[in-house]
Formats: sequence, C-alpha cells, structure tokens
Amino acid sequence: MWLFALAGAGLAAAEVFLGAAGMATWVPYAVLTPLALGGLAWLGRIQVAVVDDELRVDDARLPVRHIDSVTVLGAAAKRDLLGPHAQQYAFVIQRPWISGAVQVHLADPADPTPYWLVSSRRPADLAEAVRAARDLASQPAVQPGPAQPDLARVDPGQDHPAG
Repeated sequence: MWLFALAGAGLAAAEVFLGAAGMATWVPYAVLTPLALGGLAWLGRIQVAVVDDELRVDDARLPVRHIDSVTVLGAAAKRDLLGPHAQQYAFVIQRPWISGAVQVHLADPADPTPYWLVSSRRPADLAEAVRAARDLASQPAVQPGPAQPDLARVDPGQDHPAG
C-alpha cells in the first residue's frame, strides 16, 4: 500500500507541473508525498485501549467479564495463529508491520468467537491492562450496610429512648 501511495503521489505531482521549469517543479512533490504518507499513517492507526470495563479495538467492544485469559504472543506465535492454527470465527485485528500481539480467550459460551487476536506494539502492557480490568470487574461490589447511629455523637441533653 505504501509503495502504491508513493507512486500515486509521484504521478499526481508529475501531472500538476508537467513540463514546468524552475523550482516550481518540485513543489507538488514536496506537498503530495508527505500528504500521501501522512494519510496512510492515519488510515493505518487502530486505537487499542482498555477503558472502564471493556477492551476497545477501534470500534469493536469486548466487556472484560467475558474474558477468560490473555496470552502475549511473539512474531512466530502470531504467524501461527494467522496461518495454520487459525480458527474460523476468531476476531482478528492484524497489522503486518507490528510483530507482537495479544490473544484474548473468551469465556462466553453463547459467543461463537473463540478468541480475539490483536496486534500491539506493547503486547505485555496490553495484556496486563486487560487482566487488571478483568480482575477488577470480577470482584464483588461492596454494598454499603444500613446506617448505624454514631452513639458518641448523641447529645446527653436530648430525649432519647432508654433501653
């Protein structure tokens, strides 16, 4: 894709000042080449984050309560899961220029997706964030008990039932 973008920018720049003389010939190259590269970099960005109680990968959302375990993958393991060991219904967000990845195993029996495979520049940090969010979500919520009167603050001059 990068090679085609550079070739397209070069071709468009050549068309703009075709046959022009002087320094103005290089202006389209100086403008269109960085625009093409910046546009591809922007299009290739995928935001991966653990926010609140869900894993967010671009516009996909996975509640952490449905996560069973998380595995950090190196380049070889990622290649295996994308090739010979791939499962049909796996959710895959793969960027070939990033070697690391995280495999998120799902625990939802109603979901046919066995795992999410997400490439990440810092897979260990992502895995730790997912584990921490999952552990936090699995803790029971603390329920406040009924309000207890603070007997130390009762004014002895007030009428109160004797018991």
